[in-house]
Amino acid sequence: MKGVGGEILWVNLTKGEVEKRPIPEDIVKKYLLGAGYLSKVLYDEIPPDIDPLSPKNVLGIATGLLTGSMFPQASRIVVAALSPLTNVWGESHSAGFWGTEIKLAGYDAVLFTGASKDPVYLNIRDSDVTLESAEDIWGSDVFETDDYLREKYGRKSRVLAIGQAGENLVRFAAVMNDRDRASARSGLGAVMGSKKIKAISVRGTGKIEVAEPIDYLRHMDEFYRRMLANPFTPERARYGTTNLVELMHHIGRLPSYNMRQGVFDGYEAISGETITKDYLVKPRADWSCLQRCGRFTAVPTGPYCYEGGSPEFESQSSLGSRCGNDNVESVLYSHHLANQYGMDTISLGATISWAMEAWDEGLLTAEDTGGIDLTWGNHETVVKLTKMIAMREGFGDVLAEGSYRAAQKIGKGTEKFVMTVKKQEIAGQEPRAQKSMGLAAVTAARGADHLYSFPVLDEAGFDDEIRERFGEEYLPEMAERLNPTYKGIMVKECEDYMVMIESVGLCKYGTQIPPEFYYEDVALALRIHNGLVFTREELQTIGERIVNLNRLFNIRLGISRKDDQLPKRLTDEPAPLGPNKGEVVELNQMLDEYYEYRGWDIETGIPFDTTLRRLGLLDDKPRR
Repeated sequence: MKGVGGEILWVNLTKGEVEKRPIPEDIVKKYLLGAGYLSKVLYDEIPPDIDPLSPKNVLGIATGLLTGSMFPQASRIVVAALSPLTNVWGESHSAGFWGTEIKLAGYDAVLFTGASKDPVYLNIRDSDVTLESAEDIWGSDVFETDDYLREKYGRKSRVLAIGQAGENLVRFAAVMNDRDRASARSGLGAVMGSKKIKAISVRGTGKIEVAEPIDYLRHMDEFYRRMLANPFTPERARYGTTNLVELMHHIGRLPSYNMRQGVFDGYEAISGETITKDYLVKPRADWSCLQRCGRFTAVPTGPYCYEGGSPEFESQSSLGSRCGNDNVESVLYSHHLANQYGMDTISLGATISWAMEAWDEGLLTAEDTGGIDLTWGNHETVVKLTKMIAMREGFGDVLAEGSYRAAQKIGKGTEKFVMTVKKQEIAGQEPRAQKSMGLAAVTAARGADHLYSFPVLDEAGFDDEIRERFGEEYLPEMAERLNPTYKGIMVKECEDYMVMIESVGLCKYGTQIPPEFYYEDVALALRIHNGLVFTREELQTIGERIVNLNRLFNIRLGISRKDDQLPKRLTDEPAPLGPNKGEVVELNQMLDEYYEYRGWDIETGIPFDTTLRRLGLLDDKPRR
């Protein structure tokens, strides 16, 4: 097989041993690489009913089949394990250059089993792979760790690492690579911390051999032309995702004040226009990226002075509008600190906003918080708590557990303000303004998540794409944000497609929005890059197989329809303001449609045997 490193690293941390295994082509043909490969391997390797922070958990980091190729935005990696935040399937994704570098060293994935007694890092120099002591950098932040390892092994090496949040087992700690690229959700940085893995430093000097070199260059040239001609590309290069603040406010989908509402009076202050005009240093691109969503920003003076990676929309929402905070410099700086300490900004801001609402309702007091003022919009508190949570200092130690567990500890009625699904904080998507996002949050395998399905086709005028992908008969209902009809069908199809995209290593921008590339393009790329021949139908089936295996992973842990639920605020309380005023999420209607279309039992959410048999998963079904 072409286009891959060729080997998988299995690292037994308890024994301090590294084993190299050939890439399993039988698994690749059924699950691809990336998210699919890890779904299969971790389903087989992780026993049920274990503590996610115990040595029995298995942590996997994998590239996709197209990671490191010339396909636009082919930079992605996937990190997966049993999540310490949700206690169910945990998965997160990142871009950057680390994934390409490890392929150039000859490897497609790393699996960590057991746990080290002392802090270590994995050092990969092509065929030379060793575990080294991390005593000198344990306690360092992400940036210090990156500087140390690149100084020691060369500036061309690439580093994946955790900061203090991962070491301190913050339940929403992130795995960081290339300094400020975050595999943020699910708390997998805490799994690294529990295993005493500080970092993976890699330098690869090999090459990636493609299957059809002449056709490869010709088709890649055409892919580039299409991406550059897409009307969304110039705006993405100018703003990244920061200008989504403006769009989300105008359609009522900008979570504000702990999701009380979907509009925010201070949206312009934290907008993409403001950040671009006053703080942008320059755009940046990941491997083979033409859209350049990344940016470098700087606050030149004052208490929030910094220079580094810029927040994307989710950080603007979680650290800004969600906390009632319109101080843009504090949003920029809190995001910078979260990168430095290694934390998921979505869960970080959502947990702080939960505490702010509990304070606003008089259920949290200065006695509970150690004197910290949690008034809405207190930007100094947002910044201060970012560090306290990473270090587990004072009230930060409570919040480091995530909003669900913090509310369980505090009690006093604060539980009703928790905005989570399966214990994971809902992302920056107000579902009363886009019903498909509400359904996507509850069906996602890793708990509240908008990216597992990423159903943006009903967001703003993608009627032609809906017509092409689903058919005329689903219009206009499927394209209407506030209409729950056909959303179960759309979310199901988007999940199957998106998990396939995460298995080949591509970015969702370009494969889902802008809707430039689809199954046929991926199939072509896999043929000319990897020499693998798949039809559109086969790729669809692979995506469906992965989603169902993720569901089986969670069913084994007791998950069923009872857990596929949104907070009552979103299903029972009409939106008070904005374009979606008066709306609620008709979850049960959409969930019934989704289960029926998936071939899952409507009462339990468990896949029927006929579905599993068709997908070749019947033998994997948990037996009770």
